[in-house]
Amino acid sequence: MPRRRAWCRYVGTVCLALVAVLLKTDVQARPANMSALKDKNADSKDENEILPPDHLNGMKLEMDGHLNKDFHQEVFLGKEMEEFEEDSEPRRNRKKLMEIFSKVDFNGDHSVSAKEMQRWIMEKTEEHFQEAVKENKLSFRAVDPDGDGHVTWDEYRVKFLASKGFNEKEVAEKIKNNEELKVDEETQEVLESLKDRWFQADNPPADQLLNEEEFLSFLHPEHSRGMLKYMVKEIVRDLDQDGDQKLTLSEFISLPMGTVENKQEQDIDDDWVRERKKEFEEVIDANRDNIVTMDELEEYMDPMNEYNALNEAKQMIAVADENQNHNLELEEILKYSEYFTGSKLMDYARNVHEEF
Repeated sequence: MPRRRAWCRYVGTVCLALVAVLLKTDVQARPANMSALKDKNADSKDENEILPPDHLNGMKLEMDGHLNKDFHQEVFLGKEMEEFEEDSEPRRNRKKLMEIFSKVDFNGDHSVSAKEMQRWIMEKTEEHFQEAVKENKLSFRAVDPDGDGHVTWDEYRVKFLASKGFNEKEVAEKIKNNEELKVDEETQEVLESLKDRWFQADNPPADQLLNEEEFLSFLHPEHSRGMLKYMVKEIVRDLDQDGDQKLTLSEFISLPMGTVENKQEQDIDDDWVRERKKEFEEVIDANRDNIVTMDELEEYMDPMNEYNALNEAKQMIAVADENQNHNLELEEILKYSEYFTGSKLMDYARNVHEEF
């Protein structure tokens, strides 16, 4: 199994484990190959805090190469995403969306242009960046036990294995004495993948230590051009079937491993192919030569690329632009609220003028 697939499968395991913890069950996500080092360490750091996340807010692709289904909502709502829950009160959501519209409408002409939407997207993306910086401070403290401002790979490895249920003191002692650590195959593959990523985040001159800024790049590659290149390389490696370090349409739309067992799954697969084909042809393949290079994919994934933000703004407007004037009016954004917020608004037009 390629390291990348092991990593993605592992992230899924992490999510299930965290759900189990929240439900206060005794279920623990542990490698199949149990080691004598394993124990229940109540003081171990939550692995979700020190592992690079599979999902990065404001990024068009997930770490595993999947399209980010929430991208439009993330770059439109920023840190206010959580306020638009599916079961929240529609009238409150409508009022909140109207407030957002007035902020996006920078010149106050009751219409949102592509330039205004571009400006808003860049602001919301910056919000996600700042949130990642804030979270990184806590994560860095968790892996920097001596507080010297630098973390070695061995220090991180100890914390990672402790978060998996290994005894932290015993792991640290074995690493210090260069003794073999008995871990299962999947955990070892994840460690190797993390190690590759760790040394990529180590800015020159390489000292095999990560400071807080480098650790941020380790967890969030969108914060570093070098790590963004690494992320692109990893995605291409997973999807590239002929080894030419480029992606064809057929490679990009290839379905994940697995078989279709019923019509519902077939419909999902059809949507997968249709959405990825559209994204490849209309957005990623900048020069329309039916080939996506690493440079094209890097530009596409760069969250702070202003040209991309303008294109995204135009696409978002086109979805709801019923009067075809290339701008968004309040009534249009309320009608297409599910696209922008993930939440449907009942009777979206009712009392619009009175509330606004």
